[in-house]
Amino acid sequence: MRVLVVEDERLLADALAEGLRRLSMAVDVCYDGDAALERVHVHSYDVVVLDRDLPKVHGDDVCRSLVNAGGEARVLMLTAAGDVTDRVAGLRLGADDYLTKPFSFDELVARVQALARRARPALPPVLQRSGVTLDVPRHQASREGRHLALSPKEFAVLEVLMRAEGAVVSAEDLLEKAWDEHTDPFTNAVRVAVMTLRRKLGDPPVIETLPGAGYQLR
Repeated sequence: MRVLVVEDERLLADALAEGLRRLSMAVDVCYDGDAALERVHVHSYDVVVLDRDLPKVHGDDVCRSLVNAGGEARVLMLTAAGDVTDRVAGLRLGADDYLTKPFSFDELVARVQALARRARPALPPVLQRSGVTLDVPRHQASREGRHLALSPKEFAVLEVLMRAEGAVVSAEDLLEKAWDEHTDPFTNAVRVAVMTLRRKLGDPPVIETLPGAGYQLR
């Protein structure tokens, strides 16, 4: 899952991003509406966590631009105003969900996960393939009943491969969906993550490398 956090309170934005990354999400951060509009035209996001009161370009205008662009990103709007009129106004702009500050991080995570499921073809929250079980909401993985102690990035890679339902996933797609924008596109991060994931999954191997094409979970 790839998420964009747009929040002008830098400490809050960075804390949210760090918390979401620990749950294997690829997270980019920006602190004003102008930067947000630039990011959404460069990267594909599953969810945009969008503060309504932003400098430079107001959150309402960012939301409106996202909706008019017709992308798949779902918008979770944050605001300090909690009255019904304010929430209704945000939803009418095209926001998919609304969260009033202050909020519980666990609730934000649950809402982000729910919106992400709506941003792509519907799949169950618990994925199963080749004896591997991935419980996305609980952030747990196992193979044939054996618990897998995966790093956040290994979990993210496995989730992308399992959601592909047997299709080949290129290294570029893995970088786009499981890493944030600061990752060097020429890095060997994907190869290393797949290698360690294979080792933890054990035998018989279930991840196949197709030279020049990518990776496939059989």
